[in-house]
Amino acid sequence: MSTNPNSDTPPMKYQSIKQIDVPKGRDGKHKQIVAQLLSDIEQLEVDRALKIPLETLPDSKENIRSALNRATRQRGIEVATSSDTEFLYIWRTSDTAS
Repeated sequence: MSTNPNSDTPPMKYQSIKQIDVPKGRDGKHKQIVAQLLSDIEQLEVDRALKIPLETLPDSKENIRSALNRATRQRGIEVATSSDTEFLYIWRTSDTAS
């Protein structure tokens, strides 16, 4: 950590590191389930939806939906979701289905 030569400036509060050492990827805790869901979504036939038992999800359906939403937006895939007391349903919207 370098010091500021201007003595009127207070010292740095936070540590500095080289930019090359800054983590670049986002390996969130939902990476594995989101990767599996994306793979399954890509394989869905038109007019089909994934039916995922809520008890098999590693986190709440809300958190999984949020993580999936971030991933699908990054990839330009449009999906819709719904749920009931037992299942989370995910399908591609008609304008992106191939």
